[in-house]
Amino acid sequence: MTIAATQTFPGPAWDELPNVTLLESWPPAEPLPGLDVLIEAVVAVGPDELDLLPDLQLVANYGVGYDRVDVLACRERGVAVTNTPGVLDAAVADLTLALILACRRHLVASDRFVREGRWQSGWARPELLGHDLADSTLGLVGMGRIGSQVARRAEAFGMRVVHHRRSDGLPLDELLQTSDVVSLHVPLTPETDGLISRERLALLRDGATLVNSARGAIVDERALVDELVSGRISAGLDVFADEPQVPERLLDLPNVALTPHIASATVETRAAMTRVLVDNVLAFLRGEALPNEVPA
Repeated sequence: MTIAATQTFPGPAWDELPNVTLLESWPPAEPLPGLDVLIEAVVAVGPDELDLLPDLQLVANYGVGYDRVDVLACRERGVAVTNTPGVLDAAVADLTLALILACRRHLVASDRFVREGRWQSGWARPELLGHDLADSTLGLVGMGRIGSQVARRAEAFGMRVVHHRRSDGLPLDELLQTSDVVSLHVPLTPETDGLISRERLALLRDGATLVNSARGAIVDERALVDELVSGRISAGLDVFADEPQVPERLLDLPNVALTPHIASATVETRAAMTRVLVDNVLAFLRGEALPNEVPA
């Protein structure tokens, strides 16, 4: 079996894989016949890329989200797809709370205030007055593993937690209208692409905060930028529609906290993700059932 990867991955488990070839570019500059396993993270794998890998049998995705992998196209060619769920929930929830705090307590603006030498006198500048988390309402769009972890943390801060999902909870529009903070925790699918539209963003109450650590395309990014430029709402954003491109109008706004898709980026979590990734590949090499096969 021949294995290739778009990059190396952190943690001791990576060294358990035999003879991994590191690809110089993605997509490959020329066809790679004889390649059985592709290990990848945040790259497109669709019909055009699969054409270059005629003997591929497994795409091992590093991460729980696999929206850039065309699972149907893989299945049609007999290619299995795996991901790494379950081990990054706590880290993503932690960053979500960090973004909530950064927005509700104006940490970005306060940091700039100090760095730019504007802290001359006084300690309660009106523009730096934030909002208590206690007794405010957090609306979770999605209530799976990560959303549930966010709820636990938010409740420890005294927040009231409500949620929306297909099976239960508040209607989405009602959640948007009544929450002080809205946090997104759904996968990117055809149904959730653009879910938070311009019309739905307008439902957010003045002074509300939107947090997105899921996928950028879940939100109409242009409409979100317009709302943020107006100053009507704030946002904590770890993901963007066209990564690594970030809308330029966001860069100098004091009401936005921006991070570069780092929700799972802790030493411990990334090593655990590599462990799951490697276990999937080793199971494939042994001809065993795949522990984390993505359903068609």
